[in-house]
Amino acid sequence: MERKNCTMYHCMSVHNFFQRLGILVGVDAVQALYTTKVMVFGLGGVGGWCAEALVRSGIGAITLVDSDMVSPSNINRQIQASNDTIGLLKTTTLEQRLRSINPQCRIQSFPQIFCRETIPLFNIDKYDYVIDAIDSLTHKLDLIQTSLDNGAILFSSMGMAQKINPQLIRSADIWETSGCPLARLVRQGLRKRGFLGNFNVVYSPEQIPRRDLPDDSDTAPTGAWDAGKKVINGTCVTVTATAGMVLASLVIQDVCKPYG
Repeated sequence: MERKNCTMYHCMSVHNFFQRLGILVGVDAVQALYTTKVMVFGLGGVGGWCAEALVRSGIGAITLVDSDMVSPSNINRQIQASNDTIGLLKTTTLEQRLRSINPQCRIQSFPQIFCRETIPLFNIDKYDYVIDAIDSLTHKLDLIQTSLDNGAILFSSMGMAQKINPQLIRSADIWETSGCPLARLVRQGLRKRGFLGNFNVVYSPEQIPRRDLPDDSDTAPTGAWDAGKKVINGTCVTVTATAGMVLASLVIQDVCKPYG
């Protein structure tokens, strides 16, 4: 069946794009979502799905931050990863995908690493919400502190590797988490910095032992899979995508809360 005139779709108002959402939360809430600015740090198995959920939920301005390129090992869990995008920047491929979903969304990309030296590039004080889906502990702590110091509402993802049951994912204040090794390290790191602010995280207490493949296995990690520089943990898209959806939901619910 031939698709209807594409021009009609591009001319739709924001309320028509998100009519079904408006039925649920109200037109005023949809308009509030459209004026909300979100910055997503880390476009891996969690952050990429979160970004897409935000755009599909009417967020009007989103900025994508990730320095990595798509690799074959990303295909099992990252929304922008496919055989066609291997070797391309994650920011570029995801931006193209999101623009095809909602051309009215204002999208920016930063193929940069977030660290203390690059903080001034991001103008975090201009954003309403910050999503932290960064893996590096040091950079994660820097982002948490910078975001809260600049008045942005922060939602942060804890570790989603070595987990297979998405039903165990939950949200809590960072100081109320338990059973998550990364959350423990974040709490310790923040205490060392003298930072005791509150923010919500998405985490899972599930812990599954690593199952390293034998060296002579046909599927054993080699080359780009395992360069001997870091531990490679197992991942499952049903877990990482669910965490991303929960992060997006925290933003959506917070924006819509004043509208009943």
